[in-house]
Amino acid sequence: MPERQDQEYFEEQLSAALRETGGGFDADRSALVAGGRVRGRRALTRRRAGMLGGVAGVALVGVGGAMLLPQGNSDGRDVSAATTGATSAPSASATASAPPPVSADTVLGQLKELLPEGEFSQEDARGSADRPSPYAYVVYDDGEGAAAISMGLSRVEPGSAEVRQVTECPDETFVPHDSCSSTRLPDGSQLRLFKGYEYPDKRVETKLWTADLVTNEGQHVSLSEWNAPAQKDAPVSRPEPPLSAEQLKEVVTAEVWRRVVDAIPEPSESAQSPETAPTADAPPAAVSGKNVGETLAGLLPEGLDVVGKGGQEEEFAYVVVDDGQGESLVQVNVQYGMGDVAGQLYAGGETLPDGTRIAVQQGAGDDRVPGVLMWTVDTLRPGEEGFRVVISAFNNGAPHAQPSRATPALTVDQLRKMALSPEWDRLR
Repeated sequence: MPERQDQEYFEEQLSAALRETGGGFDADRSALVAGGRVRGRRALTRRRAGMLGGVAGVALVGVGGAMLLPQGNSDGRDVSAATTGATSAPSASATASAPPPVSADTVLGQLKELLPEGEFSQEDARGSADRPSPYAYVVYDDGEGAAAISMGLSRVEPGSAEVRQVTECPDETFVPHDSCSSTRLPDGSQLRLFKGYEYPDKRVETKLWTADLVTNEGQHVSLSEWNAPAQKDAPVSRPEPPLSAEQLKEVVTAEVWRRVVDAIPEPSESAQSPETAPTADAPPAAVSGKNVGETLAGLLPEGLDVVGKGGQEEEFAYVVVDDGQGESLVQVNVQYGMGDVAGQLYAGGETLPDGTRIAVQQGAGDDRVPGVLMWTVDTLRPGEEGFRVVISAFNNGAPHAQPSRATPALTVDQLRKMALSPEWDRLR
């Protein structure tokens, strides 16, 4: 059936995107697609270099957040959402009369002009009027080895969660990296410089260095570079990407990019997708990540030392615990609006007398790291709000780490008790 074929294709693409953004973690596609379809109505976007610790099963960092999938270029290459950008709500810079469109050739030429002297190949670009947003791509060789470089330009809503996601350094528990800095420039713009890896589990030696600039007017300029002639599936050609942190900063802060962003046409109301357009049945506001973390910590059994903790602004939190036998990651997602996919999420599971639905999974946590185990208890409270609490425990202290113990520090019975605790009802 065509509809089923389309869904299977989307599930494959989503799972592939999760592997790319999360550093190689496959996910339970049906659960993720079902959850994303509902929760995608929210405006919050999880950015590529943000904390996306996807793992096998239904528990996932930010599992309910809308995420940007890789976008194909005219020649079939995939460029990640972090580098292509995405047009968000119009910023103040777009409220005035828009300047003339900037051609793809101009965008590409400006990028090449800002780079040090070298040879260019595999060039591609989009202009300010092109969908989904302007960008430029080259393979650049300064004599030390070919390297892919990609520039993305877009608008973001000033002061929004999206701005925080793209300018804050990621949690190293989920996104291991060599260095990251986030600073405010004299003109008020925020600049993040990141040096990490294409795959955070470092299964290959491809490095990914990025610079993201967001101005007070919501102009977003993103530059990415690799130490290989392609971001994936290409042999490493040099020890490090060609541009230093200072050079990355020099390129993204060039005034020309702000003019390109200003030339992006404002999206018309008729062009709003169902996911972004206001709806009468929009779910309740997301649960505070701070409250989620505090509740999780308060429910931990005795005898566990908390050696690490963190989370997201909404819905997700984690702790790393140690009972003397090794570190164990414990994470929780708390979501609204999941009732209409209960049949998919809890098929074959248990239903309690009060109507709470439960699904339990015990299996591999990461098929690329042998021996990693993930135990999950997924619960859905009765009620129209579709209140879901998912708790998972692992036998390692970070998603990309080797196992640090034979089994997770918490048993399935302990996870079940925590997930069913009435303490979560305080967040409803």
